Amino acid sequence: MRELLEKIAAEGEVAADGVLKVDRFLNHQVDPQLMKRIGEEFAVRFRGERPTKVLTLESSGISPALMAAYELGIPLVVARKRRPLTMTGDVYRTEVYSFTKQEANEIIVSRSLLGRGDRVLIIDDFLANGQAALGMVEIIEQAGADMVGIGIVIEKAFQDGGRLLRSRGFRVVSLARIASLDGGAIQFADEVMSR
Repeated sequence: MRELLEKIAAEGEVAADGVLKVDRFLNHQVDPQLMKRIGEEFAVRFRGERPTKVLTLESSGISPALMAAYELGIPLVVARKRRPLTMTGDVYRTEVYSFTKQEANEIIVSRSLLGRGDRVLIIDDFLANGQAALGMVEIIEQAGADMVGIGIVIEKAFQDGGRLLRSRGFRVVSLARIASLDGGAIQFADEVMSR
């Protein structure tokens, strides 16, 4: 997605320790027109897999996941990091480690929302070490559902997550792949764009 690459180059900021800050359009302030086009792109790429639900992890994956679910005409399920009082009954649960936040979180999904017969598409904003995606895969497996693919807005290709997921046979579609953030320059997998 050329538009996404241009947005990252223009508004993304490289922070310390390999962190790409895109809070001006993706995960703090959200550009709804860009999210709509991201949702359309994921729908085109995964419609043939016949997903019945989209799964994401709160909170920064919600915007692109919601638009993908909308474009596919299917529900969005949000894995929660904290169990609200309103979530009664049994849940699927696992633990994931966040590279950006440098902390482990338990994630949960109500058993009433995923089950056998569901074909689940995972959508998330970032792929770094792959732990969030693997956590969601584990939730899907606990539910006895089928995982049909993983859609990522921005993959840090210089970290191991993409290779790890692909080596396990998962179909991973990343709309933007970052090759390097060295020296504060954003280098895409196929080209260099810096501010």
